[in-house]
Amino acid sequence: MRSCLAWSAALFLISLAGSLAAADPAAPARPNILLIVADDLGWSDVGWHGGFSKTPRMDALVREGIELDQHYVQPVCTPTRTALLSGRYPGRFGPQALAPSNLRAMPLGTVTLASALKSLGYATFQTGKWHLGGRPEWGPNAYGFDHGYGTLTGAADPWTHKYRAGHPYEDTWHRDGRLFREEGNATELIAAEAVRRIEERRGPWFLYVPFHAVHTPVDAPDEFKRLYDGVRFDPDPAKHDSRLRMAAMVSQLDAKIGALVDALERTGQRDNTLIVFTSDNGGIESLKNAYAGTVGDSPLNSENDPLRGQKNTLFEGGIRVCAFANWPGRLKPGRATAPMHAVDWFPTLAGLVGYVPQSDLRWDGIDQWPMLTGQTMKAEPRTLYIAMQNGNAALRYGDWKLIAQGRKSLLFDLGKDPYETQDVAAEHSEIVQDLTQRLKGQRALDNPAVPEDLKGLPH
Repeated sequence: MRSCLAWSAALFLISLAGSLAAADPAAPARPNILLIVADDLGWSDVGWHGGFSKTPRMDALVREGIELDQHYVQPVCTPTRTALLSGRYPGRFGPQALAPSNLRAMPLGTVTLASALKSLGYATFQTGKWHLGGRPEWGPNAYGFDHGYGTLTGAADPWTHKYRAGHPYEDTWHRDGRLFREEGNATELIAAEAVRRIEERRGPWFLYVPFHAVHTPVDAPDEFKRLYDGVRFDPDPAKHDSRLRMAAMVSQLDAKIGALVDALERTGQRDNTLIVFTSDNGGIESLKNAYAGTVGDSPLNSENDPLRGQKNTLFEGGIRVCAFANWPGRLKPGRATAPMHAVDWFPTLAGLVGYVPQSDLRWDGIDQWPMLTGQTMKAEPRTLYIAMQNGNAALRYGDWKLIAQGRKSLLFDLGKDPYETQDVAAEHSEIVQDLTQRLKGQRALDNPAVPEDLKGLPH
C-alpha cells in the first residue's frame, strides 16, 4: 500500500513539475509560424492602404494584429528571400544573390530559418515560389525544408506553371525537387498545399508560403474578376483589362490567405500560430509578359503611391512594403513605426522559440520581438543597408536615408519627408559624409565574387 502511495505521489510531483515548467513565462514559446510572402505587391494595391483592390481578409488581420509600417526589403525578388531565410544581407553571399537570378543564392549548408527551426523539432514546409536556385539540388529540401512544392524559378505563368519559353528552366514545377506537370491555377494549388499541411500536422511547424501572386503574368480565375463588376479602372480597354486582372489577382491572394486562417481555426491552431506577412519588394506599375503562356501584358499594374518609386528602385516604393504580424492574445493590435528589415525575422523568431546557434551566423538582423510586443517603446537608430547588383545602394540610419547612384548621392529626411520629394544632400554635406562612410563599411562586408562553380551557368 505504501509503495502505491509513494508511486502516486511521485507521479503527482512529476506532473506538477511538468505543469509548472509549461507555465514558466521565461520558457520559450514554440508556436507554429506561418510566413507568407506576396510577390511584387504595391503599397497601394491593398485595402488597408486605401488601394484599388478588395482585401477584406488581410484588412482584418492588419486590424487585429500589428501593421509593420516601415518594413524594408530588397528592391527585387531573390535578395529579399535570401535575407528572410538567412538573416543576412544578400550581398554577403555574392553578387548572384543581389539579382533576380536562378543561380544558387546561398552556399549549400547555410543555416537557414528552416534548418534552425527543424533542429528544434519543427516540421518545415515550403509551398510556392522558391527563387533561390533553379536546379532541383538547390531547392527547398537542401535548405532545411522537409517538403517543398511549387516552382524553383523566379516566376511562372499561373496556368501553364512554366518559366520563360525556351529557357533551360522552362519546366520548373516540382515537388521535393522532382519536376512534374499539374493542372490548375498556381495560386489555388499553392494555397491548397498549404491548407493540407496545416490540416495534417499539429505543430510545432514552420510553413513558408511565398506566393507567385501578384508577379507577372498577372491573371486570376473569373470568380475574382467578378468582384469588380461595374468598376471601370481606365477608359483605355487594354489598361482597364490590365488593372482588372491585377485587382482580381490581389483579391485572390487575399482569399487564399483567408483560407489559411480558416484552416488554422478549423484545426484549433489559430491561437498558437504566429502569422507574418510581407511583400518581397514594391509593385511595378507597368510591364510586358515574358513568360510561357497566353496571359496579356500589364500596361496598368500596381500602385505604390504615395511612396516614390517602384520595384527595382531604391526609393521607398521599391523597398518599403505592405507587411504585418498577427498572433491572437500575444501581439496586441497596433501599428509599429520602427524601421525593420527582412533580415530581422530570423533572429526575431530564433529568440522567440529559443534557438541558439552553434556558431556565429553573422546575422545582420536584430531581434525585433521587444518592439513587436511593446516592451521597447522607442527604437534606437540602426543602420539598414540595401544594395543592388548594379552597384547602387541605399542606407538608412535613423530618419536619414542615403541613396548612392554611381557618383551621385541623394539624401532624404524621412521623418519630415517620408515620400522623398526633396533631396537635401547639398544642405547636409556632413550627414552625407557620415552615411557614405557607413555605407562603405557595409559594402566591405559583401562578397564581390560569384562562386566559381556558378560561373557560366544559366540564370
